[in-house]
Order: sequence, then structure tokens, then C-alpha cells
Amino acid sequence: MALSDLIRSIIQMLRLSKKSSRDEYLLYLKLTTLGVAVVGILGFIIKIVGSVLQLMG
Repeated sequence: MALSDLIRSIIQMLRLSKKSSRDEYLLYLKLTTLGVAVVGILGFIIKIVGSVLQLMG
């Protein structure tokens, strides 16, 4: 892919993109926060289970 093709592709993508509304932004923020929280909780549970297993063994 030549540099001119890349620039043309970037310009086309920017023309098609639109700014999110406030409601869409808040929805994305809530979903991202929920995802981070779920991953954090799962990591914490795995850490606790590993610690308990290490103490038992």
C-alpha cells in the first residue's frame, strides 16, 4: 500500500466518521467501566484462589 493510498483511505474514513452524541458517549463509558470492573474482579478472585491453594499446599 503506497503512502498516497494510505492518506486517501484516512481521508475517506474521516469523512464517514461522526461525533458521538452525549447519550452514545455515556453508554460507551458505562460499558467500558463495566468491562474494566469485571476483568478486575475476575483477576482478584483468581489471585485469592491462588493464594488459598498456595497456603493449603
